[in-house]
Amino acid sequence: QVQLVESGGGLVQAGGSLKLSCAASGRTFRNYAMGWFRQAPGKDREFVAHINWSGGSIYYADSVKGRFTISRDNAKNTVYLQMNSLKPEDTAVYYCAAHYSGTYYYTASYDYWGQGTQVTVSS
Repeated sequence: QVQLVESGGGLVQAGGSLKLSCAASGRTFRNYAMGWFRQAPGKDREFVAHINWSGGSIYYADSVKGRFTISRDNAKNTVYLQMNSLKPEDTAVYYCAAHYSGTYYYTASYDYWGQGTQVTVSS
């Protein structure tokens, strides 16, 4: 069982930065790959970034590539999402999620989800 709690969201102007954190409970955190997803009002939840258990394999959605960086600290049971050069279209609720197997960009592959943190980017 893994419980996930996101933090770090807020209101930022376009071009600004935010760093999201996702703290996980449970000793098995290091066994899970982690993903960040986001959901804007009226839209489906979409994949943002993924990192495997060791941090050696990372994927990004094309829309955030070059602006966002995912990382993890297994000693702290935490995964991060550094978001730079934010745009109004990045406005959404951001969720972290954990999975053991399956395709990384499918929400159905994930076993555990956090409650989400709101990111709002003003123009």
